[in-house]
Amino acid sequence: MAPTVRAAGGVLWRPAGDGIEICLVHRPYRADWSLPKGKLDGSEHALAAAVREVLEETGFRAEPQLRLPEVAYTLPDGVPKTVDFWLMRAGDGPAADPQDPTEVDAVVWLSPGEALDRLTYADDRRLVEHVTTLPPITSLTVLVRHAHAGRRKDFAGPDPLRPIDDRGRAEAETIGVAAALFAPRRLIAATPLRCRQTLEPLARTLGLPIVADGAFAEPGDAAEIPARVKTAAARLVELRDGERTAICSQGKVIPGLLASLDGADDPEPYRTAKGDGWVLSWSGDRLVGLSRI
Repeated sequence: MAPTVRAAGGVLWRPAGDGIEICLVHRPYRADWSLPKGKLDGSEHALAAAVREVLEETGFRAEPQLRLPEVAYTLPDGVPKTVDFWLMRAGDGPAADPQDPTEVDAVVWLSPGEALDRLTYADDRRLVEHVTTLPPITSLTVLVRHAHAGRRKDFAGPDPLRPIDDRGRAEAETIGVAAALFAPRRLIAATPLRCRQTLEPLARTLGLPIVADGAFAEPGDAAEIPARVKTAAARLVELRDGERTAICSQGKVIPGLLASLDGADDPEPYRTAKGDGWVLSWSGDRLVGLSRI
């Protein structure tokens, strides 16, 4: 079976009167109207590809807000294709022309109803319909688990000083690329060195300091984890209402923390691999989206 073609794009929106407008593009080589999207460039992160493709096809810089349902279909030659879509708000800056007029020769902003009438494909229409059911996103929080740091038993020093390894450094670079797209203004790391190191590429990109916060660190005694999870949840809610924040925490805290915020009893679906993370999308004090990055 041929490898799956991977692409990414966005439902790009902006305020318009009492509602919103959705951005559509016309592709002359297909004679269709679609949401902006395109293929990943090699090993490019899917979210980075989505933001890049939206910029190239529409001329608008976009702020990702929430991961939308994936679209999957089979190309005419039988090759499977998947497209990662994100809800994106258009930036306030002036728009540039699409980079390649042979790819996109028209960009329009339409009400959701007009967009549904104009779009060529049912999958695109379903995404726009889904977006119309969402409440307004008022704040975002990025939460990641620290990158790989070797095995505890192989490190001779105190565990809080165990550094990330070569694999972890590569993961930290990837996290930095993805998290920077959400433009956090505060960086907070649990107290272990590996948590701080995971955020260092992001800190260099944004020119921000990293602040240590023990609320997001695993306690030494496993019996104290439930209490630490409650502390971490309260701290994250406190941070939510200030400047946008990226947080690096640990594997025994994150599942319970997310389950608590999401109103779930079972933390298992929220288990997070090292070097992976989430975007928490809020509408007021309501968590309306948990998007893996």
